[in-house]
Amino acid sequence: MLDVVLAQQPGQLEAPGIDWASVLPVLIILGAACVSVLLEAFLPRHQRWSAQVALCLAALAGAGVALGAYVSSAPDRGSLTFGGTLSVDMPALFLWGTLLALAVGAVLLIADRSVEPGGAFVAQAGIRPGTIQDRAQVGSTGMQTEVFPLALFALGGMMTFTAANDLLTMFIALEVLSLPLYLMCGLARRRRLLSQEAAVKYFLLGAFASAFFFYGLALLYGYAGSVKLADIANAAAGTDRSDALLFAGFGLLVVGLLFKGSVGPFHAWTPDVYQGAPTPVTAFMAACTKVAAFGGILRVLSVGFESTSWEWRGVLWGVAIVSMAIGAILGLTQTDVKRMIAYSSIAHAGFLLIGAIAMTEDGRTATLFYLLAYGFTTLAAFGVLSLVRDAGGEATHLSAWAGLAKRSPLVAGVFTFLMLALAGIPLTSGFVGKFVVFSAALADGMAPLVVIALVASAVAAFFYLRVIVLMYFSEPATDGPTVSVPGAFTTAAITLGVVVTLLLGVAPTFALDWAGAGGFSF
Repeated sequence: MLDVVLAQQPGQLEAPGIDWASVLPVLIILGAACVSVLLEAFLPRHQRWSAQVALCLAALAGAGVALGAYVSSAPDRGSLTFGGTLSVDMPALFLWGTLLALAVGAVLLIADRSVEPGGAFVAQAGIRPGTIQDRAQVGSTGMQTEVFPLALFALGGMMTFTAANDLLTMFIALEVLSLPLYLMCGLARRRRLLSQEAAVKYFLLGAFASAFFFYGLALLYGYAGSVKLADIANAAAGTDRSDALLFAGFGLLVVGLLFKGSVGPFHAWTPDVYQGAPTPVTAFMAACTKVAAFGGILRVLSVGFESTSWEWRGVLWGVAIVSMAIGAILGLTQTDVKRMIAYSSIAHAGFLLIGAIAMTEDGRTATLFYLLAYGFTTLAAFGVLSLVRDAGGEATHLSAWAGLAKRSPLVAGVFTFLMLALAGIPLTSGFVGKFVVFSAALADGMAPLVVIALVASAVAAFFYLRVIVLMYFSEPATDGPTVSVPGAFTTAAITLGVVVTLLLGVAPTFALDWAGAGGFSF
């Protein structure tokens, strides 16, 4: 019947054009996620862990190779594919590369299961020493192997989200990346109730944020008659339409985006979820979700609403100030290291928002570079945090870190370097990231906002330095925590984060050139 209809109405239905080479990295990740589900269903328990780890790392490597091949073959053009719903332009390619590299580190942290009988495995997983099959099924993170397909699905959603050229595709990608994260937050075995509470909070607040996003999408469709960002921009440039639907839809849409980026005052989920989720999952969220969220924010603001920036820019100024203030001030009151890093991420979200609203090529380049720098530093920081343990598992209270330099000078030195990077000290990626963001904002006439950001940076530096002082100038407790010997995967993840943090601090030119290689295509 369909063939008859098509024969009777030639040209009425056309298949969307697909540039398979441009979307191959996303297809590899999503395809591997589907295979990972099948492995989880059909493999024996004792074979799942090694198979899932190998599949994840192979998928990430394959996607990276496909991405590199496409960039080298098409360095100066963007590709609109799937009927224009995806825009594989240079910012999208940069974000894809960042997400894949960060995902490698996160998967290594999740996959590390170097344990001794009766040792770290039992203490963290919260189960009795069992058979070899038990140890193969549950790693040192205490999570079951279903975390791997969930992570791959979330990563595929993040990559699609950053390249989405219309709001409906963006909404679907938002759900694809969010739903696995809600489940991953509740997979901890040791502190099960805290982990499940974090998952429920994240799910409920995330559902509200998705509702805001979708309602904003509906209003913008009513305004422009289309969900494509370019069509919304063209409608906003006209003079024969009422702006009520436009700005109401924009406001609701931005609430959903800011929630995902943990920008204050839409940050309420962040401290509880960072603290309650398994630390490798927290590292994955803190690094990759931030990249995806601000990649989407950049595209929406630059492509869909640049012509109306005069009307909404002042509001986002206020949001950036609130986010920086919340992160810097409330971070001072935290006694848990994971919650402290959570409030640090809220402050950094404010800095990132400054670059996003600059609406210039330098602002876009600076924001992309900041996402790369912040992601690797945060990933390594959570990797180090997972090494400090007491009888109850990870020792995240600040008092447990007193005198850590006397127990393990290497771990204390690495964590000090990472804290200095988050504070923006020279010769680290954090300094270069803040410098380029603030420079772009100054060039775009946002000097008052930059002054406020500098004050917030100075305030936030206090709680980073407090940890350093505690590690080096306090005496360790006699019954204080121990620093576990990291496995090969954890060591590799921390090393990756530290090396990238250092390289971007002393030689950032390559990353800055790639981030500024081209603009958005639509």
